[in-house]
Amino acid sequence: MKNEIKKQKNTKEKGSPNTDEPEFICIGKVHRAHGLEGAVVFNPMTDFPERMRRGRKVYLGDARQVLHIATVRTKPPYLLLQFKEITTPEEASEMTNQYLFVHLSELPPLPEGRYYFHELIGLDAVDLDGNRIGKVADVFATGANDVYVIQPDEGAEILAAGIPEVIREVLLDKKAIIMNLPDWY
Repeated sequence: MKNEIKKQKNTKEKGSPNTDEPEFICIGKVHRAHGLEGAVVFNPMTDFPERMRRGRKVYLGDARQVLHIATVRTKPPYLLLQFKEITTPEEASEMTNQYLFVHLSELPPLPEGRYYFHELIGLDAVDLDGNRIGKVADVFATGANDVYVIQPDEGAEILAAGIPEVIREVLLDKKAIIMNLPDWY
């Protein structure tokens, strides 16, 4: 679960309550050019690589150059992508080490009970009694479970396991996440 987490209770709101929400989400990185027709070796950084399909619009690099996928082939752990706009190996090599993005509005809906990380960053972390712990500064995936980085108003950041015993409820409409941190925090 690189870009999503389970939640414990459903909310009907979609999208982050943050005013500084990203407009684009990174889905992977171009590794290198491949072949004579302008294909690239693409390293997907998404839980949904199967959504890389013909006709899909993506955005390249900081300039967010619009590209349309013409073909997709698998070359585990990579994908070979050919774009309608890129037709030579020279053009493809200029894409090396650049990231591909999708627009936030084009993200697939997640199953009920899951959130994208960007929806969680900036939420107020509160304990079971409603007392503020801090703000969710980051969320990252590990091998075992996701980890929430909580930045309290004072003191060192808190790392909280993204497990049901700790993450009790996500309330996007209230811009809060209810947590049950262990006593040793």
